Amino acid sequence: MARNIQSLERAAAMLRLLAGGERRLGLSDIASALGLAKGTAHGILRTLQQEGFVEQDPASGRYQLGAELLRLGNSYLDVHELRARALVWTDDLARSSGESVYLGVLHQQGVLIVHHVFRPDDSRQVLEVGAMQPLHSTALGKVLAAYDPVAHSEALEAERIAFTDRTACDAAAFESVLDVTRARGYATDVEETWEGIASVAAPIHDRRRMPVGAVGVTGAVERVCPGGELRTELIAAVRDCARAVSRDLGASRF
Repeated sequence: MARNIQSLERAAAMLRLLAGGERRLGLSDIASALGLAKGTAHGILRTLQQEGFVEQDPASGRYQLGAELLRLGNSYLDVHELRARALVWTDDLARSSGESVYLGVLHQQGVLIVHHVFRPDDSRQVLEVGAMQPLHSTALGKVLAAYDPVAHSEALEAERIAFTDRTACDAAAFESVLDVTRARGYATDVEETWEGIASVAAPIHDRRRMPVGAVGVTGAVERVCPGGELRTELIAAVRDCARAVSRDLGASRF
């Protein structure tokens, strides 16, 4: 049986202590409450402070929870609220489009798939929740990079791999793609990531008008782009779905 790491256990206990009771606690209070030597407690607090999980009041020297914990907590809540709000609309999109539907968010210089609705037919399919997709070539990734400044920076900093001869890897070419995405309100991926596969995606915004994710459909290129052109009704359906989820998240206009 694997042994727990004592320093992590103590850090977790420290965060729980700061999360309850008084708003701020001094070093002696924390050390006493957890049964730790002051030097040990101070070392853990210093590390947590460097990572942004704990803040020290300069006047009193007391400690409280830091902004980084709030950011992480909000991120967790945002993703789960996003998925919950999108469930009905993504099911409807899969039925109306006849294609697979994906919901993605920015994560570690890529797109994390947080919800996947199967194509409504009898074909064998694999659930891709938890899978990662690249920012620079997929429709979901381009939408995030076009509307989210953090995603934009990460897409430019990351290595842009040419998955097919259609992938836009050059920085200037990629920026041009993002300009087009912002101008028309949706992004496409026609055999830029996978041969024979095409996608279209649109951004989802929250009540603060911040981009919190993207929704898109993916299918065989001959179905999504019959005659070489994206189906206009498919584009409209994806954008309508994104607007509906945004409204449910409190966005007043988009």
